[in-house]
Amino acid sequence: MKKIQTILFVLVCLSLLSACGAKTQTGTEITPFTFTNQEGQPFGTEELKGSIWIADFIFTQCETVCPPMTIEMASLQKKFKDEGIQAEFVSFTVDPTVDTPTLLKDYLKQYTDDDSNWHLLTGYTQEAIELFAREQFQTIVQKPATSNQVLHGTNFYLIDQQGFKIKEYNFVDTSYVEDLMKDIKKLQK
Repeated sequence: MKKIQTILFVLVCLSLLSACGAKTQTGTEITPFTFTNQEGQPFGTEELKGSIWIADFIFTQCETVCPPMTIEMASLQKKFKDEGIQAEFVSFTVDPTVDTPTLLKDYLKQYTDDDSNWHLLTGYTQEAIELFAREQFQTIVQKPATSNQVLHGTNFYLIDQQGFKIKEYNFVDTSYVEDLMKDIKKLQK
């Protein structure tokens, strides 16, 4: 009996660990949206149609994960450019009442000189981004009433040319870059 319990325990642990890897999300279509980019212009799925894009969730006053996430996204942007990979980058602010287009533009300038294919989006309510993140990306966004910090997921998301979320990647695990590059090259065929 003890041996069966041990085997079951090991199987449960392995199942939980395997759930921590990159998830395939084939078939999850992103609902059409139009928000406001860092230039103060409308931007959304219509402008992204036909493009592969990488998305994440950040905010300009973040004191924890957003700066490293944005550094990593800037590194991806440069790597893609160097390797001739066409992709758009989309960062949704999770603090839209604070993050104006001007503030987002200034934030982006800290990380890259090239904003030609990187779109920082705002122009929605806090409730709207919380719902959008949960329903479209299956991730949490929550702004506690007692803090200027916003809780949010830290994955990068790959969206294909038809607007389907294909996969998500944990940016902390540096092996994701190789997987992401392979996945994009498959989409470009």
